[in-house]
Amino acid sequence: MTALVAQSFNIKGIVQGVGFRPWIFQLAKRFQLTGHVLNDGQGVSILVQGPEMALAGFRAALDTERPPLCRIDELTVSHAQVQDLQDFTIAHSSAGQAAAIVTVGSDKSNCDACLAEIRDPNNRHFGYPFTNCTHCGPRYTIIRNLPYDRHNTAMAGFALCDACRQAYEDPMDRRYHAQPVSCPKCGPELTLRGAGGEILAKREQALAQTIALIEQGKILAIKGLGGFHLICDAGNHDAVTELRRRKCRPAKPLALMMPSIEFAKQYAEGSSAEWQLLSSQERPIVLMAKKQHHADAPALSSAIAPDIDRLGLFLPYTPLHTLLLDGLLRPLVATSANRSGEPIITDGDEVLQQLGKPPLAVVDAILDHNRPIINGCDDSVVQMLDDELQVLRLARGYAPLSLPSKCLASMNIVSKCLASMNIVSKSLVSMNTASKSLANKDSGDNSSNKLPSLLAVGPQQKNTLALNIGNQLYLSPHIGDLFSVEAEGYFERTLQSFQRLYRFEPEAIIRDKHPDYASSRWAERQSTRQLEVQHHFAHLLAVMAANDYSGKVLGFSFDGTGLGDDNQLWGGELLLADCQGFQRLATLSPMTLLGGEQAIREPWRLLYSLLLQNHGIEELQQLAVFAAEPAAKLTNLGKLANSGIGPKSHSIGRLFDAAAALLANLRLSQYEGQAGIILETLARRAIAAGKQQRVEKLGLELKLEHELEPTNTRAELVLGQWQSAPLFSALLLAWRTEPDSELLALAFIQAIGKGIITAALKARNWLKAEGIDELPLVLSGGVFQSRLLSEYCHRELARLEFHRLKPGLVPVNDGGIALGQLWYGLHQPGLTQSLVER
Repeated sequence: MTALVAQSFNIKGIVQGVGFRPWIFQLAKRFQLTGHVLNDGQGVSILVQGPEMALAGFRAALDTERPPLCRIDELTVSHAQVQDLQDFTIAHSSAGQAAAIVTVGSDKSNCDACLAEIRDPNNRHFGYPFTNCTHCGPRYTIIRNLPYDRHNTAMAGFALCDACRQAYEDPMDRRYHAQPVSCPKCGPELTLRGAGGEILAKREQALAQTIALIEQGKILAIKGLGGFHLICDAGNHDAVTELRRRKCRPAKPLALMMPSIEFAKQYAEGSSAEWQLLSSQERPIVLMAKKQHHADAPALSSAIAPDIDRLGLFLPYTPLHTLLLDGLLRPLVATSANRSGEPIITDGDEVLQQLGKPPLAVVDAILDHNRPIINGCDDSVVQMLDDELQVLRLARGYAPLSLPSKCLASMNIVSKCLASMNIVSKSLVSMNTASKSLANKDSGDNSSNKLPSLLAVGPQQKNTLALNIGNQLYLSPHIGDLFSVEAEGYFERTLQSFQRLYRFEPEAIIRDKHPDYASSRWAERQSTRQLEVQHHFAHLLAVMAANDYSGKVLGFSFDGTGLGDDNQLWGGELLLADCQGFQRLATLSPMTLLGGEQAIREPWRLLYSLLLQNHGIEELQQLAVFAAEPAAKLTNLGKLANSGIGPKSHSIGRLFDAAAALLANLRLSQYEGQAGIILETLARRAIAAGKQQRVEKLGLELKLEHELEPTNTRAELVLGQWQSAPLFSALLLAWRTEPDSELLALAFIQAIGKGIITAALKARNWLKAEGIDELPLVLSGGVFQSRLLSEYCHRELARLEFHRLKPGLVPVNDGGIALGQLWYGLHQPGLTQSLVER
């Protein structure tokens, strides 16, 4: 008789709600093993026993196969005692006692098998808008607690019918323990309501009448996975312009939901990587190039993305969306249901309250259903830079984002060593010591659960939250800008969701240095120990965290604003940094924000401030770009600039605003990033017209140099300052000589890119002279959402053999700040050691 061997497996990662247990069951049956598999708060536990060769085959399959939505972050194997077992079973889940380590999965779009069923008149799921299986459907948005079992989800109130129960309990069925599983007999149902809340129709009739209303040009709120969309016919210009009027959204582009890839190809052009991304199971909104309208394709309203050459497209990601678009066969505007600047709405009654009543009536009707949204989650927004994915908004499909860190797995081993160093200085010596200590440690130790749990509360705009459970880092879905009571409430509800799911109580809070951010004010109200992290430093740290990297980097941190260590507004920084601190090597020369924050809303003020550094007030008053302003106003602003009074900004983002004021007469910025989008549109037109060869002749440069008499404050800048005023004087001269806005937009973007490359080369030489080895580069901050700028930099840096750390799924804009804050906190030896000892 063959001797039996027993082994136990403990697995952490995305292993609940993704068909992992039934797959293990099928695997055990294949190799004729006995034992059991169990979900708990730590992940999945497996006991298998059988002949040694069979166990070897089982172990190999764990490494080479796996369900499509599964992700194994940590797998430990140990010998177990052979027991008297006759079969392999799936045991009931256990909540466990310790803090949860299992990762909550993100929502995924419907799979092909489920789509085939809702289109098959002979299938019991035909026309059912809530079909799913273990390979698709909602996860994060419906979960209340871990483990991910039906009674812990929004489906708890829906009793399974006999047919669904049979599928749910059959380990060989793809719906085995798919928690939202249901059918028309036992699941959620649709309800169509008028703007006053009255019921107009239910179930199939609700969908049919919704289709009819959209065809009539009405604006509807329709419930998705993580919130409501405002939807109208994208080809109905009156409906689109009315949506803009009602939502007070005059210019910001609107996303389009397309019935299929084939439809999308009538309106957009893209690479194979972009089309694959559009049809991926994450179903993000993908920014793609507009295609010239073809007579055979229904025309889109010109109000969808006015004056720009990009469209934000996505495909249906729920059975409801699929059935809706199957009925309409036309593109739909699908934008988040909210008041402008506020978080997405997740409750139908709240939609009616906020968007259905005068004087702010936005919707004509609402298509609701009775499956609650437990955790709100907006749509993800992405773009491709050549063939590199860049996430602009981390949300449905990707979030919550979990990042297992091997670097942090060794933190408990080195904490006492680091604490003894008493590293509190930001000097280069201390940075070297701490970085090398962490980077060189063996990460094989499995004691990450002894790391303190920290909470990072992110910035003011594009807010997200980050936390860790041991060496697992979690970044929340997009929360948004914290400029309203509603947004701050959404921030707190998101935090409560993570605390509930992971039974998480932070031992310390990490926040931005800016004291007036809503997230900073919230942190100040807590009694928990706190750390502050400078905004632009956190940008770099976010990319380091995405790469599980703790060493030194050379980082460009370019964005719109952020409070610097000298209480000025930074945003054009070259930093030498590691997890302990940074040294500022270069910055953009300061410009005065004439009128304070008003200068950000009115870009002509920024242009005026920059040109005043080399031009007289009377000369500038003759320019057409300033003609709309009274001469007395310009004179007063000129005196203010010359006096040196007023807030100063070092922001590259503000340079884009100023350039758009000159080249596109952008007088009022109507949404964040508008200037950059307009300049890119102009620049791409220049490329399409073959104007690249003329750029070099213009000689536009963003020079990096020291002033003749640097102040004590600026003397610390090893490489000096990028000189913005000469760049704009040259831009003005070129504009007067040849007012080709397309050519000059391309020249401006390339001048910024060349300024980055020149600085990287100078920094490389300086580091070499200082005896510092070649360092990886980081490009981070919202400015690098400029596709042309980033692609230019990526190619040039690769040509010059720089190693660049890529952000992966972490947003390069402020959406990644919280992760950078968390990475900083987890590498502070004094903090981590004192908390561990406590």
